[in-house]
Amino acid sequence: MLLSAFYYLPTSSQQRSRGTTDLGSLFTRITIVFPRIMPKNIAELPVSILDLAAIRDGYTPADTFRNSLDLAQHAERWGYKRFWLAEHHNMASIASSATSVLIGHIAGGTSTIRVGSGGIMLPNHAPLVVAEQFGTLATLYPGRIDLGLGRAPGTDQLTAHALRRDLQGSVNDFPQNVQELLTYLSAENRTSRVRAIPGEGSDVPVWLLGSSTYSAQLAGYLGLPFAFASHFAPTHLQAALNLYRSNFRPSQYLAAPYAAACVNVIAADTDAEADRLATSFYQLALGIIRGTSKPLQRPIDSMEGVWSDMEEEAVGQMMSYSFIGGPARVQRQVQQFVDATQIDELLAVAHIYDHAARLRSYELLANLGQPTAGRPVTDYAGQSR
Repeated sequence: MLLSAFYYLPTSSQQRSRGTTDLGSLFTRITIVFPRIMPKNIAELPVSILDLAAIRDGYTPADTFRNSLDLAQHAERWGYKRFWLAEHHNMASIASSATSVLIGHIAGGTSTIRVGSGGIMLPNHAPLVVAEQFGTLATLYPGRIDLGLGRAPGTDQLTAHALRRDLQGSVNDFPQNVQELLTYLSAENRTSRVRAIPGEGSDVPVWLLGSSTYSAQLAGYLGLPFAFASHFAPTHLQAALNLYRSNFRPSQYLAAPYAAACVNVIAADTDAEADRLATSFYQLALGIIRGTSKPLQRPIDSMEGVWSDMEEEAVGQMMSYSFIGGPARVQRQVQQFVDATQIDELLAVAHIYDHAARLRSYELLANLGQPTAGRPVTDYAGQSR
């Protein structure tokens, strides 16, 4: 028995005459066949948030931090499992460069949701410093801190050189640095001459993050949980998951593989509303394609004339795991993604300019598969929708 999973690749000719970008018409369906295994109901799947701490056009990083905390507090009430922040540098649209500091801010303003990094870019840091920082966070907020590690610098080459403690180091040192960090966090390191205090024996869960197959293999070899960045690097998702699972070795951290994948989700009460909100996301992605960096832009009526055909194609390919629409459309797309990947947890990021609309998107996502999904609610300015 086989199941068909639906992925979407862009066909620019399909949306030439539309006033707003409709993802349903922008992408054409191709079928990929996987062996049938037990389906997972998205209503029962753990769902978490990756917050890129976007700086909006006309606003400041202080506004971003207030909105991130407000989102985390809402997410806690809606039942989200984790709230992760990602390390990026020298980017006009992202305010989470001091990631561990911001994690402390979010954890201090919430009480139950797990808070962590998605991720800390380990080439930028000494493993001992990371162990001390996250050991401190775990001491302040016991049982709530996650440490996701990436091997990219999270920035351009020039900024990466400015960040490095040792210009002789490289991403190729990542396996050794991960193992060094795990050693500092272990209780067994207490007899070492170099210790992480606090940090030693803190039991901070360490994840490996990746956008290729490299970290997937390493996570499997070390017996660590793995999260794939399919929200911007979709190409190797299935290969990475397969390699992770096939190479997994039970460890003191995990008895069985545990895989998460991150996708873009922009949900609204109607397809048309979501399609318009998504134009902020498309403008951000276009900036990545062009190598420019600016704050998250307001939504616009149409992307016509903003991007070229080639740019539209490139954005569509890079962001192909983007689920945009009303509750029914998003539920169908997310369920197909879960069926195809068999992930253990879904991570979602939402590049939405309006904060109330972003809250509504995450609320709808939290309710997918539930009888209440899509029902009218009181909005976040106190008005009935």
